[in-house]
Amino acid sequence: MRRALLAAAALTLAGQALSTTAAPAALAHGGTLDVEITGHSFGHVRTTVTWENDSDPVAGRVAATVNAVSADGTQNIGPWKLIPAQDAATGYTTAEALPPGRWTVTVEAGHPGLGRDQAELTVSPGTPASPAAPQSSPPPEAAPPAASAAPPAAGPDEPATATAAAAPDAAADAGTGPAAYLAAAGAVLACAAGLAVAWRIRRARAHT
Repeated sequence: MRRALLAAAALTLAGQALSTTAAPAALAHGGTLDVEITGHSFGHVRTTVTWENDSDPVAGRVAATVNAVSADGTQNIGPWKLIPAQDAATGYTTAEALPPGRWTVTVEAGHPGLGRDQAELTVSPGTPASPAAPQSSPPPEAAPPAASAAPPAAGPDEPATATAAAAPDAAADAGTGPAAYLAAAGAVLACAAGLAVAWRIRRARAHT
């Protein structure tokens, strides 16, 4: 009987020792996580997670979800998982990225302790996560002006040239007009009268 009581007491002490050594790390740090949304990187939500009691980084795995609601309430995204960031021991991010727009983002942690934060994030268009903007087509080239079938307008020098070219023709026409014929007839008559006078003089000399 005594031996059985001693064995039971030993098992009780051993159990108490095991429960003490196996106490979760949350008890040593206060049991609550401090979750803070610090912004986003091209739509990827960024947070820091530390122990709230002493601001120590979490040594083990952090289980937390990310949800987002659009500003107009028509779009719900998530839940996404937080994964460790490479640039800080207390930094966490998401593998997925928010589309362009204004979002209400909520991060809730459940392991190794409880923690929560909410923030407004605005993702600008043109980030790698956003759809590519349609490329604008180049403006159509202007059609070349159609060649005009009408002859070019006369320049300021052309009328003078035409007038100068027409002067010889006018002179030629003047030489064949009525005045020219009258002058020629007068010359013929004068020649005939002169010949008649000369003939009479010669005849008179011949009779003397």
